[in-house]
Amino acid sequence: MSLYPQDRLYQEMAFLAYYLHWSDEVLMGLDHWERRRWCREVSAINKKLSGSDQKTFELK
Repeated sequence: MSLYPQDRLYQEMAFLAYYLHWSDEVLMGLDHWERRRWCREVSAINKKLSGSDQKTFELK
C-alpha cells in the first residue's frame, strides 16, 4: 500500500486554505478525491477569471 506524498497533501491544503479560507481541520477531514476535486474547481475558476494559468493548481 502506498501513501499519498505528504508534500503534495500540504500543497493541496495550502492552495484551498488560501482561496477558500478553510481551516486545517476541515481540509484534513476531506477525502483524497474530494480535496483534489476542490483544487480542480478553484483552478478552473482562476483560469476563467484571469485568462491565464498562473493561479492554478496542476494535479499530476
